[in-house]
Amino acid sequence: MAVIPGRLVAWASFVTAFATLNYVGRFAGDEPPSDILYRYGTAVFGLIQFLVVLGIVVAIARPRMRELLALRRPSSWWLAVRISAGIFVGIMILGAVLEPLLNPGEEQGLLPEGWDSDRAGAFAANFAVIALLAPVVEELTFRGLGFSLLRRFGRWIAIAVVAVAFGLAHGLVAGLPLLVAFGAGLAYLRSRTESVYPAIALHGIFNSVVLTLSVTM
Repeated sequence: MAVIPGRLVAWASFVTAFATLNYVGRFAGDEPPSDILYRYGTAVFGLIQFLVVLGIVVAIARPRMRELLALRRPSSWWLAVRISAGIFVGIMILGAVLEPLLNPGEEQGLLPEGWDSDRAGAFAANFAVIALLAPVVEELTFRGLGFSLLRRFGRWIAIAVVAVAFGLAHGLVAGLPLLVAFGAGLAYLRSRTESVYPAIALHGIFNSVVLTLSVTM
């Protein structure tokens, strides 16, 4: 009988607990206010949450952080750019197809309905958390640590499990298919480049574009 590494048990337990809390909060809590990204409190909460998650991920990965988090130069930046472009276009198309069917963009309740110049500072703070900090922490958690620990079971199994875990961790239902697809694309990118950096860059660009479009369209 194969022995499951302690780090994998710790990662799986943490991700399961995180996803459970998000789903419980979604079904038990009230719908978030439409101006949630125009509040400094949202940015502060997000900052604290992501720092706690990062601390847990680092604790699980130590002392092999560089290896397990895939903190190394990509095998090819040109390959990373080509794969990233394909994933980005594919996810944008999938999002457009799913929008009238599931309306995943509305479920999370984060995207504002328009631009409010009077509260630009609060939006900028939330933009930094979502477009900069979130991609770093989420990629280190899933495509870094998660993929590295699951790779022993095979590349495609690692991609699939990490994709599903990433989707579930957001606590969404309608948005789950799009999140799983994006998670799979990011995991594939990480597997082809042997680095977490391209996935962080693509994730950050995607979040930035979505947030920008939400206040300009």
